[in-house]
Amino acid sequence: MQDEDLANVMRALGHPVRLSILRILAEKQANSCCCTDVTQCLPLAQSTVSQHIKVLLDANLVEREARGTRNCYKLREDRLRALGAATNGLFQGLISDISAPIRLVEPA
Repeated sequence: MQDEDLANVMRALGHPVRLSILRILAEKQANSCCCTDVTQCLPLAQSTVSQHIKVLLDANLVEREARGTRNCYKLREDRLRALGAATNGLFQGLISDISAPIRLVEPA
């Protein structure tokens, strides 16, 4: 995952409601759920939940499946795995950089 893509995904995850939606979808992963199913788990209007789901869709963290007149959503497991690998690599790299000895450059 490239830095720009990682930053976009992290922005999408930057709201507690969207994290809650991901958790709800993970709990119901065996059967993808519709916006109304998610709304029943949150104290928010369906329109608000729909807006948050759109942000997650735009970040490719969830996918939509049409079922009759309803849209159902499920997690993009491949994308979440890639996010986990990218963040792990990023943070491991940062920790390595912090623990590396500082090299002073002497003036010529």
